[in-house]
Amino acid sequence: MVFEKQQKNWPARQLDRFRARLAHADALPQLAILGCISGLLTGLIAIAFRLSFELPLTLLLPSGSESFEALSPWTRFLLPVLGALVIGLFVYRFKPEQRVVGVGHILDRMQHHQAQLPAANGILQFVGSALALLTGHSVGREGPAVHLGATSSSLLGQQLQLPNNSLRTLTACGVAAAIAASFNTPLAGVIFAMEVVLMEYTIAGFIPVILAAVSGGVLSRIVFGAQPAFAIPIIDMATLWELPYLLLCGLAIGLASSIMLVLYRFSSRFTRYPVILRFLCVGLLCGSIATVLPQIQGVGYDTLEQALTGELALSLLLAIAAAKILVSTISIGLGLPGGIIGPNFVIGACLGGALGILGGMLHPGQTGSTGFYAILGMGAMMGAVLNAPLAALIAVLELTYNPNILLPSMLIIVIATITCRMFTGLPGIFSIDRDMRGYDSPLFQLLSRSGVTSLMHRNFIHHSRYLPASNARILLAEKPDWIVIEDVGEPKFILKPADLARHLETLANDQTEPTDIDLREIPGERWRLFPVHGRATLQEALLTMRQNNGQAVYISQPAAPLMSEVAGIITRQDIDNFYQ
Repeated sequence: MVFEKQQKNWPARQLDRFRARLAHADALPQLAILGCISGLLTGLIAIAFRLSFELPLTLLLPSGSESFEALSPWTRFLLPVLGALVIGLFVYRFKPEQRVVGVGHILDRMQHHQAQLPAANGILQFVGSALALLTGHSVGREGPAVHLGATSSSLLGQQLQLPNNSLRTLTACGVAAAIAASFNTPLAGVIFAMEVVLMEYTIAGFIPVILAAVSGGVLSRIVFGAQPAFAIPIIDMATLWELPYLLLCGLAIGLASSIMLVLYRFSSRFTRYPVILRFLCVGLLCGSIATVLPQIQGVGYDTLEQALTGELALSLLLAIAAAKILVSTISIGLGLPGGIIGPNFVIGACLGGALGILGGMLHPGQTGSTGFYAILGMGAMMGAVLNAPLAALIAVLELTYNPNILLPSMLIIVIATITCRMFTGLPGIFSIDRDMRGYDSPLFQLLSRSGVTSLMHRNFIHHSRYLPASNARILLAEKPDWIVIEDVGEPKFILKPADLARHLETLANDQTEPTDIDLREIPGERWRLFPVHGRATLQEALLTMRQNNGQAVYISQPAAPLMSEVAGIITRQDIDNFYQ
């Protein structure tokens, strides 16, 4: 039985061409358009998420959206406890695999699920994080925004049935746009997406991610204004003799980052316990400490600005940093929806401010201001905990608009990151206890940038197992690259046309003329075909071959009766030639 090619109408063919072009690693015009759309979509969702808790808090709290200090001690205790119970009841309705949220979830989906992020996890992140911030939990808003941006962009690609290699880029676009919309730092968003999520720097990745960051940042500026996220004073290093002290500051912040990573890994081991019990423990911990230190509640950017302007005493800075490390890390480790980037900034600013005060005590008049050390501490803490030193450096530069901060920032960020890696051996808080083996390898990155339709063979002929001898010469006259042996309900194989021609010559020499030729039995090299989806990447195709100990895959397509589901063929040799 000879299969016919399935015919499609004109719009479907045009959409298929668009998808086929996206399967190539250099589809810049198409990716640029998708980057702009992704940035606008992410910007709208990030704005909606921020307003979902800022507007109610502005109306409910006495002095603004972060004035938890104005509440009574009992209110500060009960609010996170009751909030934890409500969040626990809400999260309990979701399946266990739907309760995983945050940047770590994005990395896991990028590694093992080809950047296909589910909507259910995003819904839980939006509602759960908004409730956590409304009830004064010590979590941030940026991590949820990043998750929501990545999810919305991934769902956009899934709805359009785009190839999986473009889903990776779209997900990175959502991450960059979310960072840009949250901090008003578009360049830091781009670097974070490339350094932490994609783990590579390519032109094809940079251009759409940049456009997404610009689109998301523009929308955020329209709603919230063009002012930076924090009121940063004019800061500069007093003298080059501060550099040795900055080295010691990097060591201190690296040790604090190590404590944070170890505490996160320890607390995340308790996620097997019931969700309501875990969240109740988080609520009790946060509420108890908030009765004494209300500065730990909420996003904490009011406290951060006080640290930058030098309004907080040394003892209070150290107390806030220690309490924030304890409460925020355990909250996120136990699975409470929320982010760690914001608390990380607050911790870094408080530690940096405290180190600045200590430096002033040791060498009066020879050190920079408290704000100078606070902004350096923010960058160092971000670089060490997130394992993103370049993104941290760019964030510091964009927040201060001061090139003089670059030299000391480079030193303290690098020292803190190295110290943290040496003491913990951990690659960053988002990768803890996740299987990221091979994710940053050159081969994985190269094969993940291209879809199977960009490499597949289309010059092949379908035929059933038994081929009439009279038709064999006609089949070979079409000069196919492969012959696909395909019968309904049977495994599919491919055969080289040369093997069929050689068999015909043997029959002619023997003067034998059989009525039918069994393509599954004639001498030759036959490879079994294993299916991959048309949206799969070359990485998925290679993995399918390795798992089945095979040498070839076929790209499947929806098939009507008498039409083949084989749209194309890729062999192991094709992939080897591609990356070699």
